[in-house]
Parts: sequence; structure tokens; C-alpha cells
Amino acid sequence: MRQHRNLLLGAVSLVAMAGMTSAAQAGAFGLRTQSTNAIGAAGAGNASGMPGISSMFWNPATVTMNPGYSSEYNFTYVSPEAKIRPMAPTPAPALGLGPSGNIGQDAFVPASYLAYQVNDTVWVGLANGSLFGSITKPNDRWAGQTYSRSSRVTSLSFTPIIGVKVTDWLSIGIGPTAQYLKVRLNSASGIGPVNRNVILEGSDWGAGFTAGVTIKPFEGTTIGVGYRSSIHHEVNGTLRIPSPLLAAGVVLPVKVNLNLPEMLTVGLTQQLTPDLKVSVGFEWMNWSRLGTQGIESAFVTAGPIQAFPLAYKDGYLYSLGAEYQLTQNLAVRAGVAYEESPISNRNRSTRLPDTDRIIASVGASYDWNEKLRISASYAHYFAVGDSAIRIAPGSPLFSPASPLPFYADSSVSADIFSVSLRYRWDDPKVAAAVVPVVAKH
Repeated sequence: MRQHRNLLLGAVSLVAMAGMTSAAQAGAFGLRTQSTNAIGAAGAGNASGMPGISSMFWNPATVTMNPGYSSEYNFTYVSPEAKIRPMAPTPAPALGLGPSGNIGQDAFVPASYLAYQVNDTVWVGLANGSLFGSITKPNDRWAGQTYSRSSRVTSLSFTPIIGVKVTDWLSIGIGPTAQYLKVRLNSASGIGPVNRNVILEGSDWGAGFTAGVTIKPFEGTTIGVGYRSSIHHEVNGTLRIPSPLLAAGVVLPVKVNLNLPEMLTVGLTQQLTPDLKVSVGFEWMNWSRLGTQGIESAFVTAGPIQAFPLAYKDGYLYSLGAEYQLTQNLAVRAGVAYEESPISNRNRSTRLPDTDRIIASVGASYDWNEKLRISASYAHYFAVGDSAIRIAPGSPLFSPASPLPFYADSSVSADIFSVSLRYRWDDPKVAAAVVPVVAKH
């Protein structure tokens, strides 16, 4: 029964972590796959319209920068690499199972956007994308298998938007967000090579909102501020524990109240020449709100389990990017960013060996005709700083009831490939004759 208590504590704590990823595309278990053009500029100007239609994901007021009726479809392929190398004083029986191998799993993440200009003042839009998610899988047998064997977390958000062009220099936008979160996390029930998995599954719908503003104080200058609220999830699911008496194991109900972090994005885009514009960006995510998560379980014999501390810091992103109109139909862009991870040596886990990173990216857009634009981008994530894993007494991830401390070094990186199609459904020439063109992306 004491072993079951340890398993339950470890498994429900994984739900509180909301499925962390091995080579996160954003700090902690966040994603940066919402926009091909944003990837190409390393996130610079996301709130000030640099990426085009997809800017509405960060700042709904930017929907007013898209004349007529347009839609955009983004397809991003993420190829992470993360390896964990266990070391002493991890106990010898666990060390004998070996390293993790590459726990990063390739993933395909889509996102889509729609913007429709109702009249000179009002726009409506729809943003569909994912801000959180991961897929990880180490070797079936490895030294840290009691902490993690596999993780699969998916989320999808739907955000209808209304934007109002208050004046020529001021626009505002707002919209509700519905978000679906699903979690499946596996860990070994012991350090033996044939130990069965403890499996935890849960899902939930949550709701929040987004709001933003754009200001154009001077000709060629756009300043944007966007906000995405925290979303509360009451993750209901099951915990399956292996049992020698039951082939399917013991299945227990589990519930975790999870408040995912809010995000503030600030951007500035400056048109330096008719062909060249530069952007800077800043992003803050309130990961520290995950400090302690309430946990509820119907496993009475496990004893009361009330909370699990994650001890995250807040996450920050600083970015710089530029776009140059090389020819009438071809634009190229590039960017660089530095991200401060909310993960440190104190709370780095086998599911999330995350650390600070530098992001370098390039991209291009080609206007096939006046209606269709094709874009492509590539970004590489370079880990910087310490990436040690120390799950031992004093760590928030360590259970005093567990006899297995875990020490390791890790290395992480990621390659991001993205393409998008933007299509103008109305006739740009007719629309331009009726209403003035607000901006071109």
C-alpha cells in the first residue's frame, strides 16, 4: 500500500505539470507553433502585426490591419532532441537501466486564422491554435523510468474575435477563448526491467479571453499590446495502477484543478524604408501561478494528498526581427530571440529538462498572385545555461516516501519547420475601390 501511495503522488503530480515536454518550443510546456511568419521573425512584432493575420493570436486588435476577407492556414513540424544521461548518486540498480535515448518526439501542429472586414470600423476574426502540448517517449527501459516513460498532451483553443478601428491611429480587439486539454502520462511502477506502467489520463474544457490594442503614433510605426488570460482546467481522469490480481490494474478517479498561465505580449514594428521594416518583441508568461496545485483523489487508503509544488518562475522572451521586400512578390525575414525559462536546477524534471534558450530563425513569403501568399520558415533552438536534473531531498519533485533519488545531465535542442497559405477570398481591386487599404502583410 505504501508503494501505491508513492505511485499516486508521482502520477497526480504529473497532471499538475500538465504534460511537460522534453524540448519545449516555449518556456515550460508552452508551444511557439501558431504562425509561420512569427517563427521566421523569432516572435518579434507578434503583437504589432509583423506576422500578418496570425498576429491576432497574440493581439486581437491586429485583425483591423487586414482589409477584406482573408484566411491563413499554418502547418508546423517540430523536431526536438532531448537526451538525459543519469549519473551517481542515482542508485546503482536504476543506473544499470541506462540513459533515456532521445525523449523528444516529432510532432505536427496546425493553426488557422480568418479575418473579415465588416465595414470601415468593424472586423471579425477567428483564431484556432495550440498554446500548450507535448509528446515525449524515452527508451522503454531506462534509469528514470519511475519518473517518466511517456507523455502525450494535446490542447486546442478556439477564439472568435471582434476588432474595432476607433481612429486612424487606435484599434482595439477582444474575444472569448475555449480551450480543450487532454493528458496521458505513463511511468514505470518500479525499477525492474519488466515493470508495468502506471497510466494517468484526463481531459477538460476551459474558458478564458483575449484582449489587445494597437497604436500608430507616427507614420510607419505600430505599437501593439496583447493579453491572453489564464484558463482554469478541472482535469478529470483516471489513474491505472498495475495489480497482480487484476489484468487491467486498479483504476482510480483523479481530479486536478489547474490554472494555466496568462500571457502578455508587447510589440513594436517600424517601417524604416518602403522595403524594410524591423520589429522588437517582449513576452511574459505567468508560470509562477503554478506554484502549488490542489489535488483530489478517491484513493482513501493513500491518505490525504492536498497539493504538489512546482516552484516555477515566470517566463520571458525578448526578440528582434526584420523583414525586407526583396522583389514585388518576394519578402524575406529573419530574427533572433532569447528566452528565460521558468525551469531551473531546482525543479527540472525527466519530463521537462528545459533551460534558457537562444532562437535563430529565417523565413520568406511569396505572392503567387494577388490572392494567394505562400510562406515558409525555419528556426533552431539552442539551449544555454545549466541543464542538470537533481531530484533529491529539497527538490519539489522529490517525495520523502520514495527511496529513489535521480541525478542526471541533459541536453536539448529543436528544429522547427513551418509553411503557411494565406488566401484573399474577396477581390482586392474591388475592395480597394470601396474602402481604403489599411495595411499590407
